[in-house]
Amino acid sequence: MKRRSYFRKKRRHKWLKITVLTLVGFICAIAFGLLSLRIYAQIAGAPPLTIPKASVFLDSNGNKIGDYYTEERRYWVELEDISPYLVDATIAVEDKEFYSHNGFDYSRIVSAIIKDLKTQSMAEGASTITQQLARNLYLTLDKTWTRKINEALYAYRLEVFYSKDEILEGYLNTVNYGHGMYGVEAASQYYFSKSASELTLAESAMLAGIPKGPSIYSPINDFEKASNRQKLILSLMEDQKLISATEKERALSQQIVLKNDEWIASQTIAPYFLDTVWQEATEVLAEKGLNIREGGWTIKTTLNQSHQKAAEEAVANNMPDSELQVGFVSMDVDTGHVTALVGGRDYHESSFNRVTQAVRQPGSSIKPILYAAALENGFSPLTYLEVGETIFTYDNGRATYKPQNVNGQYADSEMSLAQALAISDNIYAVKTLQEIGYNEFRDMLKRFELNYTDEDNPSVALGTIESSLYDLTSAYNTIAAYGKKHEPTTILSIQNAEGEIVYDESESSEEEQVLTEQDAFILTQLMTGIFDPVFSDYSPATGVSLRSRMTHTYAAKSGTTLSDQWIIGYTPSVTAGVWNGYDQGKTLSVQADMAASKQVWIEFMETINKDKQNEVFEVPSGIEGVVVDIETGKLATEACPKQRLVYMKEEDIPTEECTIFDDNEWGDFFNLFQFEAFSDMFTF
Repeated sequence: MKRRSYFRKKRRHKWLKITVLTLVGFICAIAFGLLSLRIYAQIAGAPPLTIPKASVFLDSNGNKIGDYYTEERRYWVELEDISPYLVDATIAVEDKEFYSHNGFDYSRIVSAIIKDLKTQSMAEGASTITQQLARNLYLTLDKTWTRKINEALYAYRLEVFYSKDEILEGYLNTVNYGHGMYGVEAASQYYFSKSASELTLAESAMLAGIPKGPSIYSPINDFEKASNRQKLILSLMEDQKLISATEKERALSQQIVLKNDEWIASQTIAPYFLDTVWQEATEVLAEKGLNIREGGWTIKTTLNQSHQKAAEEAVANNMPDSELQVGFVSMDVDTGHVTALVGGRDYHESSFNRVTQAVRQPGSSIKPILYAAALENGFSPLTYLEVGETIFTYDNGRATYKPQNVNGQYADSEMSLAQALAISDNIYAVKTLQEIGYNEFRDMLKRFELNYTDEDNPSVALGTIESSLYDLTSAYNTIAAYGKKHEPTTILSIQNAEGEIVYDESESSEEEQVLTEQDAFILTQLMTGIFDPVFSDYSPATGVSLRSRMTHTYAAKSGTTLSDQWIIGYTPSVTAGVWNGYDQGKTLSVQADMAASKQVWIEFMETINKDKQNEVFEVPSGIEGVVVDIETGKLATEACPKQRLVYMKEEDIPTEECTIFDDNEWGDFFNLFQFEAFSDMFTF
């Protein structure tokens, strides 16, 4: 009995010893961790409570056209110059324990971690005002553990070196209040046209609700949601004894008057273009190990202000009164410089860039790329194919495809490549794809840096592979440049805050010959045919409706799907592309909506070329122009009415002349002659 008691005591003593040692070790580990964290903070020093300097945008001539962060972070105001209502409302909704914690709300952190683990996501946040300031100033918005750890380290350093009022001041001057407004003063001026010191309780509660979701709780985007959040914040303020019930009721009864019209009227030039510039500059600087968020950059852009004005006016003058959206971009043929860009009808209603961000089916506007591959594989402008109604089989005979033309009609005879492109015959395009093979078409798409598919489906000949207007316009720009590809760019140079040039486009630009000069020129000449009525057949040439407005020579191609309208074309100097459609992708059915793209395009081209001498596409060596009969492809004579100058490679030039009748027509004529002669024998 005593023996068992002895061993029980010994075991208890052993576990007690282990427990004490574990506890001591745990305390030592915590102490060591805290000491290490303090040493790290002292070595790293105080993180700067500064906001990025403004970055300036210049047009291609060096004129200032806007700046980044000047509007967003327009004013830095002292804490005492901010309405106390807004200070209290922010603390009430964002971090009620702000003045009592050391930068972290541990109960909220534990709750958030448990929820994240349960949902296997990082959707739940538990950031204090200090942590949010750290993220606003030094980090990205990525929801990763690495970012959260860095956020915690920065937050600790902020708490070590700055007072609570300094941290709160920094937060209120950097937080996002929507519509590009960062900081309470910018937000107050934007929404209410007054200083942050003059904000009422009602206005303060509404502003304090925006950072939770700037696009959701902006009173401009959704006043009802903003008002509901305002009520929530006023209730929180009352619960936390920051305001009385009477003050709350008075605030709820106050009518909120938004006064953002003046701010909108003073927005920068070409906002969609500048968004594109900022994105490209971010990538350019990152490749050089620089962070664009440092600010102070002077970015000289490729914007041609006269082109931008012409594009905006063309959109304003020709877009119907409907939900139809638009994308427009123009590029310099010799350099790839983007000279104008309009990403939608109204930037303030939607900043989504329909030139660079939207990808849609290009329809027949992809055909020039298909025919580029055809020209490399034995086709010429006078390659004739049967284009009657056809059912194609593919996938080893397991599937069929029956393409139709836009008007549901088909030609009753053979048709040349020149005419097929001009009237956009779909049967010809699919037969061309089958003739040259899918791999040849894929290779051409890759060369032009366009999207492609590994599936062999005949519908790809008719533009079912999605593309952005930016990429497809760049492809046409390459054709216009005689096959030389210039990567499209919006930036000429970037200087840092010290005035040093850190990027020069002229030193980094590269050219690549993706198509021979001869084939590119032939394609260009084929695309001038869409404006020529001589090519009209069962359907008119697709650009004939624009002929009356044309004073210059253009090459172009249009494209149509159930929900998209495209036209991209060029002179020897400038390429312009237009897309029209609905953001929801619904079917185009109204004639005014379906006609807008061509009208926008021709108005822009005519405006920028007004009072300028007509430019001609120079003929490269190895190419010769001959007048041919469109119907037969033979050399034209006075006997053949449908004549057209067609450019082709010297080896493809026909040698036979057309006559009044084709071989078959001669037979018909001979039979008719015999019948009439026989009839004359019985005429009295």
